[in-house]
Amino acid sequence: MTMKLGKAFAALLTAGLFLGLTSAAWAQTKPSKKKSRKSAPAAAVAAAPAPAPAPAPAPADANANPAAPDDTKIDAEGKRDPFVALVNQDKGGPVVHLPPGKAGLMIGQIRVDGAIHGPNGMIAVVSNPANSVYFVREGDRLYDGNVEKIGMDGVTFRENSKDAFGKPVERMVTKRIYASAGEQQ
Repeated sequence: MTMKLGKAFAALLTAGLFLGLTSAAWAQTKPSKKKSRKSAPAAAVAAAPAPAPAPAPAPADANANPAAPDDTKIDAEGKRDPFVALVNQDKGGPVVHLPPGKAGLMIGQIRVDGAIHGPNGMIAVVSNPANSVYFVREGDRLYDGNVEKIGMDGVTFRENSKDAFGKPVERMVTKRIYASAGEQQ
């Protein structure tokens, strides 16, 4: 009886090895979508050739939707990033290259930080959106206007611009050091 069990066990082991080798060879010719949790017998693993290296991943831009704007993030599954605004915030206007120094200050963008009384008159301390600080005096020329009057509470600018039809428009803009409620700085 033990002899029959031994032969049956040997036949079962041989069949298992044969199935393991054929399934390993078949798996390399036709890739499966699921990874099996069962491992091949040790003899089958030793006899199987080494797997081919995986292909390099595609570049990130290959998955992007060509019709989508640049700021929209599309992942590999084709879903967009829910935290990116649907409305484009870029105004798309012309880019203005400003000259360096006080000549590049735009009146609409500067903030008045303080005013002091100097030996040659009043001096205002202003800063731009990049937090660069400048000292301006009455009569200084800025990018789109002049410094008209400096007081202890703020600065008055003469802003030169153009309307929608290209006609030159001149207006007086007063920026205060401490803006009141509802007043823009």
